[in-house]
Amino acid sequence: MKKQVLVFACALFAILFGLQLESKAQIQLPVASPAAFVSQNVGFTKISIDYSSPAVKGRKIFGEIEKYGVTWRAGANATTMIEFSTAVNVGGKNLRPGKYSLFMTPEASGEWTVRLNAKGNSVFNYMKDGKIDEEALAKDDVVTIKVKAEQLPAVQERLQYNISAENNKIAKVSMTWENVRISFMVDTQVDQKMEGFKSAF
Repeated sequence: MKKQVLVFACALFAILFGLQLESKAQIQLPVASPAAFVSQNVGFTKISIDYSSPAVKGRKIFGEIEKYGVTWRAGANATTMIEFSTAVNVGGKNLRPGKYSLFMTPEASGEWTVRLNAKGNSVFNYMKDGKIDEEALAKDDVVTIKVKAEQLPAVQERLQYNISAENNKIAKVSMTWENVRISFMVDTQVDQKMEGFKSAF
């Protein structure tokens, strides 16, 4: 009887010890550039952005870490993705609903370039000799717009995206990091969609 109790106790201990190890294995350590997500409904459209949020950590970001004139994934780790639940207009071009990868080209002076890529490909699909192949990327771009960089009075430690509803027809999408804010507008085409609803009845 004692032997059976001892065997049972040992088995129970092994099970509990195994469960404890499994729970510890599931704990994820903090990462340098944590995943982030922002979403906003504007008009009939839900706009969502998936990105990773790196920190400044006392470094010079634009001009050194992210070189001027070199296309950047507009975040860290994986490609930054923007998604529209309905058709929208960006930079005068109509876009279908769906996911697009987002790239930016910083500039020391003048306007930055914001690019929406149709294939939603990983940034690594465009890497050649350690750099983004601009020609290959351009083939998949659906929108390329020039935007003015706004200088901030204080450092924004972590890269952050924001979507504001403006008049609930036009969305303002902003990326803020270090001492720079880059914004572009997304027309959710509320009036056109309303006209479509009216003509359907």
